[in-house]
This record gives sequence, structure tokens and C-alpha cells, in this order.
Amino acid sequence: MSTRTLISPLALARPRGKAVYWTVFTGVVLLFALAFLFPVYWMVTGAMKSPDEVTRTPPTLVPQRWSVSGYTDAWDLMDLPTHLWNTVVQATGAWILQLVFCTAAAYALSKLKPAFGKLILGGILATLMVPAQALVVPKYLTVADLPLIHTSLLNDPLGIWLPAVANAFNLYLLKRFFDQIPRDVLEAAEIDGAGRLRTLWSIVLPMSRPVLGVVSIFALVAVWQDFLWPLMVFSDTDKQPISVALVQLSQNIQLTVLIAAMVIASIPMVVMFLVFQRHIIAGISAGSTKG
Repeated sequence: MSTRTLISPLALARPRGKAVYWTVFTGVVLLFALAFLFPVYWMVTGAMKSPDEVTRTPPTLVPQRWSVSGYTDAWDLMDLPTHLWNTVVQATGAWILQLVFCTAAAYALSKLKPAFGKLILGGILATLMVPAQALVVPKYLTVADLPLIHTSLLNDPLGIWLPAVANAFNLYLLKRFFDQIPRDVLEAAEIDGAGRLRTLWSIVLPMSRPVLGVVSIFALVAVWQDFLWPLMVFSDTDKQPISVALVQLSQNIQLTVLIAAMVIASIPMVVMFLVFQRHIIAGISAGSTKG
């Protein structure tokens, strides 16, 4: 069975066909690479220009005088180590709690078949239809005066961690993956004497590494890039994450220093994507149907 392509194999086998094909292919790859990498280059080099040069019209493609003082000033003046550490603490706690509770809930709904499981799942998925902005005020009132124990979680990482645990999308993503795990594997573990918790730990979780990687990426990026909720939770500047601190401290800061701070703030997410891109692709294809 032949494969239909834009260029026939006969034309591609000719020297002229190969030359045209590779010329077009190389041009398209370079065009897309330029479209994605040029904004990154513009931001990185913009922090190395002088304040007058960065606002000059027409703009200069290459800095007339290379200087890294913008990065050093951003690191010191905006206290980036403190705010980056705050972001790491908030993102890590939300990630760990989300993995624990979402994985347990998805496993229970998928394999343990609790009573009214479909009704519970439907209620969880119904929350996805509620706009995030409509939940800001109820969440704030809850965090400001926690029911039953009547304590405030403002200016506390728990104010970020606890709302992040209730992530219906990641829970559904995990459940759909658990649904595809063969029942025979779980029954074999049960015959060997493994309990529900041991089956989850020793059988289900090792088989779920791709989807756990995707959920981890979603959880970390969601907290790292969030602005409105951390702004409401943290009124103390020393406890604010990097997304809020960049806005709060940008009033009397030079433009080159602000650009440098944004470059530094984006480095962890870029590094995480480059390191875990194989797991992201594996997780995306994990739920596909095999033919």
C-alpha cells in the first residue's frame, strides 16, 4: 500500500527533486526556528543594552555595547534569589500535594469503583465549566478565615498549596490513564497478596510515569506563572513569588533591569522543558489508542 505525498518518490529520486526538497525543507525549518528564537534573542540582548538604546527608534538588532550589568542589577536590586526561592517553595508544595491527592482520587475512581463514583466524577468535572475568575472571591474568603479552625492562611504557602490540590483536569487525566491499565495486571498483583495501596505503589505508579510527568509539568507551570491569586494571598513583599514581585518592584526600575529580571525568571521553566520534553511527548501520546 503506497503512501500519498506531495512529491512522488520518482521525482524525489531525481537530483533536481532532491535539491528542491531539501531547499524547501531547510528554509521552512529555519523560518520556524527564527520565529521562535528571535523573541528570546531580543529579550536576552535587550537586557545587555543601555537604557537609551533599548528605547531607540529604529531599534538596534545587536547591542552597540555589550554589558551584563542589567542582570547583576536585577539580581541585587529586585532581590531575585528570595522571590525565586518563594516560587520554588510554593510550586514544589503544590506539585507534591497535587500528585498525592489527585493520584489517590483518580485511582479510587478508576479501579476501586466506589459507590456513586460516576456522580462524584461528574461533579468534579462540572467545576471545569466554572470560570476561574468566579472562584477568586470564595477562595479568598475561605483562605482568610478557614472554616472550623478559623485561622488565616494569608501570607502562608498553604494558601497556594491547598487550592492547587483541587485540580479537576489533572485528576481526569490521571483517571483516563488508569482506565487503560489492564485489569489482569491488578488481579495478578492481588493473587500475589498485594493490597490496594501496595498495588498502587508497586504496579500502577511505575506504569504511569509518562502521565505523572505531564501532570507534574502542568502543576509546576500553573503555580509558576500564576499572578492574581498569589497577589491576593501574599501582601508581604518578602514572601511574594517572582511573578508578583516583578510587577510590584518594577515601578522605579530601569527597563533593561526589568527585562533582565524577566529573563532570569523564565530560565527555570525553559530548563525544565528542555530536560523533561521527552516525558512530555511520552505523556501526550500515552492516552492514544493503539491500532
